Amino acid sequence: RSSRRSKRHAMIGRIVRPADFERVLATTPRSRSAHFAVHHVAGSPSRARSAVATGPSEGVVPVLSPELSTGLHQNRLESVDESKPTPVLGHWLGLVVPKRHAKRAVTRNLIKRQIRTAMASHAGNLPGGLWVVRLKQPFDRKQFVSPASDQLQQAAHAEVAQLFARAVSASA
Repeated sequence: RSSRRSKRHAMIGRIVRPADFERVLATTPRSRSAHFAVHHVAGSPSRARSAVATGPSEGVVPVLSPELSTGLHQNRLESVDESKPTPVLGHWLGLVVPKRHAKRAVTRNLIKRQIRTAMASHAGNLPGGLWVVRLKQPFDRKQFVSPASDQLQQAAHAEVAQLFARAVSASA
């Protein structure tokens, strides 16, 4: 069973670049709940820019050798245009769980685990692309006294599962 779970998680990539988060969060949420919002953009994460500098017109840019020598290497100039459309081949997940809404790391990690689990179970029904889940409201500290209580885990799991179920029905 554990091998099946790891394969499901392996199919979902991570969003790591701030530009990708900004692009997805600029859209209206696909689904909302009392504590969370889910945003989606079809596409793939942007590629990291290569270390290309503007240089002489002959297309050669002097670059220091990785061995820290003073020798020069020949590099061709490449386009840094990242706006080319790429086919959607998978799912990428980004999580925004700010400290102001979940003060303790234990709580933030619990919420992130619940989001990843819900995404893995619903990924087969969701359209491909970039998905960002954002915690927009803190859980009540009076109701959930312990930062990693079973009650908080169950509440977060139920809410996130319902959130993705709504996102699935909205995409259908």
